[in-house]
Amino acid sequence: LYQVHCIHTLSSSHCIALLIISSLQLESNMGKSSVSNMYLILYNALCCAGWAQVLALGFPGVIAAILTFDISAIKEALASLYEVEGLAFLLNVVQSAALLEIVHAAVGLVRSPVVVTTLQVGSRIAAIFCVTNSPNAQTQFGCGLMVLSWACVEVPRYAFYLAALITGDATKKTPYPLFWLRYSLFAVLYPTGITGELTVFLAAAKDPVFLAFLGEGYENIMYYFVMSFPVIYAPGALPMIMNMAANRKSAFKKRFARAPPPPRGLVWPVTKVKDDGKEERSSTPTAKAILAAAVEATSPEKASKIMSLKNWRFGYVKHFVGMVDEQCKSPEAALAVAQAGLEKAHSTFEFIDVSGTKVGSMKDAMEAKNSEKFFTGFIKGSKPQTTNRLEVPYKGKNLHGEELRAKVNEWVEYGTIEPSAGEAIIGCIDNPGWIDLKDKYFVLLGAGSAMGPFLVLMALGANIIALDLDRPMIWQRLIKIASESSGTITFPMKVEQSSCKNTDEICAKAGSNLFTEAPLVKDWLLDLYPGKAFTVGSYAYLNGALHVQVSLAMDAIAKALTENRPNTSLAYLCTPTDLHLIPKEAYEASEENYKVFSKKLYCMMMKVLSGGKFLRKNAYKTFQSNDGETFYSVNEISVAQGPNYALAKRMQHWRAIVARSKGCIVSSNIAPATSTVSVVQNRTFAWAYEGMPYFTPYEIFAPETSNAVMSALLFADLNSPKSSGNPQTKLSNPNQLFSYGSFNGGAWRCAYEVDSIGEASVLLYFSRVAMPYVGAVAAVGAAVGAKMYGIF
Repeated sequence: LYQVHCIHTLSSSHCIALLIISSLQLESNMGKSSVSNMYLILYNALCCAGWAQVLALGFPGVIAAILTFDISAIKEALASLYEVEGLAFLLNVVQSAALLEIVHAAVGLVRSPVVVTTLQVGSRIAAIFCVTNSPNAQTQFGCGLMVLSWACVEVPRYAFYLAALITGDATKKTPYPLFWLRYSLFAVLYPTGITGELTVFLAAAKDPVFLAFLGEGYENIMYYFVMSFPVIYAPGALPMIMNMAANRKSAFKKRFARAPPPPRGLVWPVTKVKDDGKEERSSTPTAKAILAAAVEATSPEKASKIMSLKNWRFGYVKHFVGMVDEQCKSPEAALAVAQAGLEKAHSTFEFIDVSGTKVGSMKDAMEAKNSEKFFTGFIKGSKPQTTNRLEVPYKGKNLHGEELRAKVNEWVEYGTIEPSAGEAIIGCIDNPGWIDLKDKYFVLLGAGSAMGPFLVLMALGANIIALDLDRPMIWQRLIKIASESSGTITFPMKVEQSSCKNTDEICAKAGSNLFTEAPLVKDWLLDLYPGKAFTVGSYAYLNGALHVQVSLAMDAIAKALTENRPNTSLAYLCTPTDLHLIPKEAYEASEENYKVFSKKLYCMMMKVLSGGKFLRKNAYKTFQSNDGETFYSVNEISVAQGPNYALAKRMQHWRAIVARSKGCIVSSNIAPATSTVSVVQNRTFAWAYEGMPYFTPYEIFAPETSNAVMSALLFADLNSPKSSGNPQTKLSNPNQLFSYGSFNGGAWRCAYEVDSIGEASVLLYFSRVAMPYVGAVAAVGAAVGAKMYGIF
């Protein structure tokens, strides 16, 4: 209260002095003056002071009432709060100033979603409009509850933003009390604020003065206008609070995260050395350099444009498109681009040994001789082989035989999967020998991955060479599954297996780190099971820049094996969120779906309201080869996933076509959108997944279904002479490897790009959730209308 009083009594000169000090501090911390930051400091400081004034005007009377411990006195104090001298005017000013936040988000001044910001600010402006024009709304307790809740939220919020601007770090350098208040007060103040807003809307709906705002005869318009807000609030309030809870968890996790360990193993190269001698390893310059090097193999002009791009985070997509355009010009161009990109990546990334000494590039580290080596662990499953048939778990059933064939044909007919994928899966049904894996060896880099084939391969009696982190809990799971299967598992160990007394000790000494031990893993695999043909699957996944690192580590191992072990084949899971060449039939189906959906009212509204940002046409563009052949494409690259994800997946594409050109069988098929735990724990993705099937022919698959069908496609690629992964199969362009065997979940034939249907899908999900509430409100509205017009 003392702090609020101090802010309330600050003179204008004091405020200006504080702003000047803040600006000077910001300049000191950032090293340069920024007009935008100076403006944001001023804006946040004034808003903070304004809301503090609102709090100072309204709080004393309510506190006095609370101290009486009389409920009726508290309600009366809240109901009379709007009448406090000067409060109504100030409230209108400071809340109207929040309209600028929409502008800030729209022009990119702050990183806030425009739609969400508009909805949040708009709902408050609607509440202010009701309070201003409804005496009934002004004089009930909910008005005071709403105003105080807003003020108690906004003072620390704007103060937090101000501190973040001054310190240059919103996570770790803002004062902890402000940080705590910013991410904790919502738990109490959001429910009280929403309650207050609802009472305002309901009071205004019953107020003749408010209903007569537009004049006589338009009362119903005002009534339905104001009652639309409770209908929106009903389904939207809880998700908003839950989203803030998730934000709080994330923010606290970041604030108290331990400092990153010193760089070891495969690391991004140094891009800058600061004045204090600290090295900075930014992913942006390196990622740009790798893509530029790839494109430079055929177009130095495009490579120059990549290097000169300033907004790489949001401008990278067009340059990936340009790269594919270059690759489509000829088979030689496709391979030249891929080879140049891989060579640049291997020669640019650095490798630092455990002592902190830089060995050189990743290429140098993989070519060096190593004195250390892994020992070999081996477990044979105890279960006898019972079946060689393909089974696909799907919605509670295990489909096989004719039932599976019917479901595959249904997916093909609907457009959820491509005909070539359907043929491959049916090929596994018709050729049980493809499923006989007792003499097959699969190297799984990232054996424990949720999307990897470990469970399917173990169930079918395969010989698994498993690579995963040296963490006991991972190996307890993998070894337990292997022990209860008809297959075998082989894995690297730090000691001789015979020196371990039990399984727990084996698990404690098993595993490897691809970042720090990729050269040792390469040596171990080259010496393992001489004469056996390996299928090397790259399934490890990490977030952000780490994904590029682990992908490069896996690529280094795959490269060494394909070059030094005869009959090595490669396996990848391609993401649907990438730029792919697709069959002409899929392209035309997408255009037909676009014609249908673009006429639907909901789609037209979403497209107009988003200014064309949402629901972008999926049938992207065509590419022309030098000899006049046309290649069709869809651009499903998701800007939200970022350039590091795109680069990591593109490196896998590059290795796939290079290895295939050298005679290797390569299985690299597009997997569908899958509801893995790591995906659906993000509630926004989970909500979007619920709404996406509206856009036919989308279907979201469970992990066990995706694992089974993608494994079937792998078996077909390894055995079918007609597979696009077979180097004997003629392709017009190497990138057509990814055009066939695609189990994309409908992404290719959908009317819209996957990156543009997320928001629309979330709204569709919530519209279904809200349907019972809408029905109830409609019923009440019908009853009220009937009574008003004397029907009963």
